[in-house]
Amino acid sequence: MTGVILSGGKNTRMGENKAFLRVGGERLIDRTVRLFRRVFREVIIVTTSPLDYLDQEAVIVTDILPEKGALGGLYTGLFYTTNEYAFLTACDMPFLNTAFMEYMVQQATGYDIVVPAPPDGLQPLHAIYARRCLPAIRARLDRNRFQIKEFYPGHHLLKISPEILDAFDPDGRMFLNVNTPEDLQKIRFFDS
Repeated sequence: MTGVILSGGKNTRMGENKAFLRVGGERLIDRTVRLFRRVFREVIIVTTSPLDYLDQEAVIVTDILPEKGALGGLYTGLFYTTNEYAFLTACDMPFLNTAFMEYMVQQATGYDIVVPAPPDGLQPLHAIYARRCLPAIRARLDRNRFQIKEFYPGHHLLKISPEILDAFDPDGRMFLNVNTPEDLQKIRFFDS
């Protein structure tokens, strides 16, 4: 399985590249790549600014279909992976849990999609996708339909239950992400 990190957002609410924000003294991209290297032999960063990531121990690619949001990034990551599956996450999730990622990897065989399902909704940017999803994703992109969850119907889907999530993440931090300066302050508070 390949680890795919999406780091190509417009960062409009934050005003700067979220991947380079520091939490706990470490840039978010450095933290994510470091954790991914523990779990995955191949790590891919999908970005619109590849030169910014040359210091990373990862394969760096740009969107095949630009301006298509996270779904376009997922398509690009799956396209370039050398494995049957890709674990996808965004660059702005500082509390990734390697034990939980390994658990998800162990569940993937036979499924097209493995996605956490906490009470507040599915987490498509912390999920596993099979390469066989590429045609369905492309069909959505060609129609300018960018909601990741919209291509789920018709695929063999495993939802990770809230009970399992609680066992790995009793504090409920795993899916927190940084979109605004206020989010960053909250994350830094949790990390202290």
